[in-house]
Amino acid sequence: MSVANGLATVDLSHAFARNRRNVGSMRARLSELVGTLTGVQGTQRVKLLIDGATTKGSFPGIPTGRPITLHLLRTPNVPVPKPPPARLPAPDPAVKATQQRLIALGYMVKGDDDGRLGPATANAILAFQKWERLNRTGLLDSRTKKRLTTATRPVPRTHRGAGKRAEILLDRQVGLLIKNDRVIRAIAVSSGKPSTPTPPGSYHVYAKIRKWWSVPFREWLPYALPFVGGIAFHQFPDVPAYPASHGCVRQLPSVAPWTYRFGFVGMPVKVIATS
Repeated sequence: MSVANGLATVDLSHAFARNRRNVGSMRARLSELVGTLTGVQGTQRVKLLIDGATTKGSFPGIPTGRPITLHLLRTPNVPVPKPPPARLPAPDPAVKATQQRLIALGYMVKGDDDGRLGPATANAILAFQKWERLNRTGLLDSRTKKRLTTATRPVPRTHRGAGKRAEILLDRQVGLLIKNDRVIRAIAVSSGKPSTPTPPGSYHVYAKIRKWWSVPFREWLPYALPFVGGIAFHQFPDVPAYPASHGCVRQLPSVAPWTYRFGFVGMPVKVIATS
């Protein structure tokens, strides 16, 4: 590395940028590098080379053909994503009955029983399957139907008395939104993958950010409720049935706005490894 007139020139190896399949991780590594170098010996800009050659095109979404600044990384370059419009089927009395049962058990909320099998209902079914330790299909299969008839509302793993709080059960991949020690809603989530886990512990929501720009990953994280470091509940279009995030707690667009309204700055959040 050399520094002159506020410009740091760094010659990286191909190994640094070889994981092109994981664009988010590449962006995060680049942001960490720029953040670390900025301020060192008066550095304000960072020029990247890979084995002596320009890095143009090596980091998707980031113009590395010219010097990079922290201001560039902190400036959104894409609009806030809008969830695609749901294409809902016609109302079905059987679906409505299932929704009413899910409302009674705490997986959906009052008013969700429109009889249409859409994303909110699928999320509730998946959350139910996770809690009951059934196959995580998100589909109303025969085992799920049978268990619905005898299941009871989820209960918190810990007890604190009055007030709102949240529990994240990492083994079940379920979030519990709790009021006065009663689960108001259980939701299907995707927490941090093994290489970037969501850390177990007791935390508090420290901000409510309707539109949160992630500097490391250069993407929007709507309806964010951060509770430790840069880890937060937030909306994300891809919420698989297993841990897949970089530490955050992903929720589908059909759920995240409700969680955002439920949460408040100072709300306790308990992350539990095994429930």
